[in-house]
Amino acid sequence: MKKPSSQTGVKEIARRGNVSIATVDRVIHNRPGVSAKTKAKIEAIIKELNYQPNVLASRLSSGKVFHFAVIIPKSSIHSDFWEAPLKGIAKAESEIRQYGVTVENYLFDLTNKNSFIQATEEIKDKNIDGVLMSPSFVKEADDFFQYCQANNIPVVCIDSNIESQGSLSYIGPPLLQSGYLGASLCKLGISENPKILIVNIAKQKKSFNLIQIEAGFKTFFTQPPNKANCINLNIQDIDQESVELNLHKAFIKNPDIEAIFVTNSRVFAVAEYLEKRELSNILLVGFDFLKENQKHLQKGTINFLICHKPEEQGYKGIMSLYHSLALNLPVEKVYYMPIDIVTKENQEFYR
Repeated sequence: MKKPSSQTGVKEIARRGNVSIATVDRVIHNRPGVSAKTKAKIEAIIKELNYQPNVLASRLSSGKVFHFAVIIPKSSIHSDFWEAPLKGIAKAESEIRQYGVTVENYLFDLTNKNSFIQATEEIKDKNIDGVLMSPSFVKEADDFFQYCQANNIPVVCIDSNIESQGSLSYIGPPLLQSGYLGASLCKLGISENPKILIVNIAKQKKSFNLIQIEAGFKTFFTQPPNKANCINLNIQDIDQESVELNLHKAFIKNPDIEAIFVTNSRVFAVAEYLEKRELSNILLVGFDFLKENQKHLQKGTINFLICHKPEEQGYKGIMSLYHSLALNLPVEKVYYMPIDIVTKENQEFYR
């Protein structure tokens, strides 16, 4: 059957249903004001005609401008991870700007929760239609989430999620599985019952992300025949000197450590310590394809990097808001990023 044009199709549906074009338009765009009986009749005609509405043309004709706010950490001397999501966000904005979408970035300091609060307060004074957020500070993010819900502002979370709230979508890593994979990588090439150091280098106390990653890691060693003595080391002073001092104390207490698993992207700080101490026999696993991590991966100090395509997270986050709000299309509630394993041998080809 030849597909009808948008204009002809709507008119034909209205004629067959003996209703107005406005009524057909309400059904197509799922707007109120149509009885259940009439809606069912119109939907049956739409299916019979195999009619596909031109949502983009409808979007352009409406003339409405959508304003999206982005709340994510800014890059720092400690990590350039967030440069990648920003690239994805900029790419998405460049593609949909012509369709009446603006995107404004509110970047906060990952070591300062007050900067996150300040960003959320600024947004409250703006006419925002949707938010893309990394809920790095759980309590403060939860408070802002409640504000968004009360004002019918959809929120898409990237990199980490707020489990207690109903975001429009979560786009990011499967955390438990990522931790589990980290454990299986640590087990390669070491003894039957190794001593493994789990290192968390973060200014704030353990976030939901890190708790889930660590839980997945330890789950691996609860399943026979996998065994390990896992030791936790939480480092909240994230400067290099403090990191090395804490690691040195850990090695004095546990000189037989065979592997180290870093729960976030600051694995390069551990690699620098191992290189200075000439501890070349320690297997080291961490996260994210940062410039500093790549350098130590090439040297062989870092054995494995687990990566979750952060640029794609930023891109898909903005596009999910656009599809839902501007085009009235469904978006996936949870969209997990693939878990990539990058090594010295394949890093040259990883993008």
